[in-house]
Amino acid sequence: RETTLSPGDLVQPLFVHEGGDEPIASMPGCRRWSLEGLVKEAGECHALGIPAVVLFPKIEDALKTSQAEECHNEGGLIPRAIRALKKAHPSLVVITDVALDPYNADGHDGLVRDGKILNDETVEVLCRQAVCQAAAGADIVAPSDMMDGRVGALRQALDAAGHEQVSILSYTAKYASAYYGPFRGALDSSPKSGDKKTYQMDPANAREAVRELTLDEDEGADMVMVKPAGPYLDVISLLRENTTLPVAAYQVSGEYLMIKSAAEAGWINEAQVVRESLVGIKRAGADFVLTYFAKEVAATLRAE
Repeated sequence: RETTLSPGDLVQPLFVHEGGDEPIASMPGCRRWSLEGLVKEAGECHALGIPAVVLFPKIEDALKTSQAEECHNEGGLIPRAIRALKKAHPSLVVITDVALDPYNADGHDGLVRDGKILNDETVEVLCRQAVCQAAAGADIVAPSDMMDGRVGALRQALDAAGHEQVSILSYTAKYASAYYGPFRGALDSSPKSGDKKTYQMDPANAREAVRELTLDEDEGADMVMVKPAGPYLDVISLLRENTTLPVAAYQVSGEYLMIKSAAEAGWINEAQVVRESLVGIKRAGADFVLTYFAKEVAATLRAE
């Protein structure tokens, strides 16, 4: 067998908010966790051999502003979640999302003025966000914003603040995809106007991914990512052939929901299709996979 799958290949995305544990309507089987529930769920994932989780916050509307100040609030939801996770599970790798859309009143990954994304001004805020997360104990920051130059700026800001050991997992090839719909429902983070096509990649482009890869490497990325995973196996393979860095892939909410829906309708065997999809992503060249199926797959693998 050329390609194998183990719990150590998986990263579990987890949603957190200020309320109690509650199901997510757009993503059956997933939940928004309270801090207490988050710690418990992450611990169960880690006990199954999953080495890392990545955190996504649902921020209260009252805290969302045009300058996204809440993203670098030391007492905010994500810093508190990081501290709780590292206290309870010191060996768990905590990855954080670096982007403004959960905190931005406009719902975009960047600051907006007159309908346009402000690249450089956004990067300054992203640096404050990443340093805040690192100070709380994050092991890896993962910029998903797709602003130009943000990896280099983040590396410089982290190092200047004494966080040289915090790694950067760059969303190198993040496409302007229709597969993100259920996720935006989970975070209530859809753009209030316009779309993300001016900063996320055109789904028709592959060579551009190599250019983004070169830039991210030069700026100091420790790992690179392709998102979504399933429809972009060729891009995963392309990045694998052009870098020695670890390559990640994100099996996104739309991929998750299509499998869940087809399985619920009785048309496919969920466990078999999930396993095949993840093996395919690894076979294409991914070193590890962010997937909402991580916990259940890890449990099945451990039982074999």
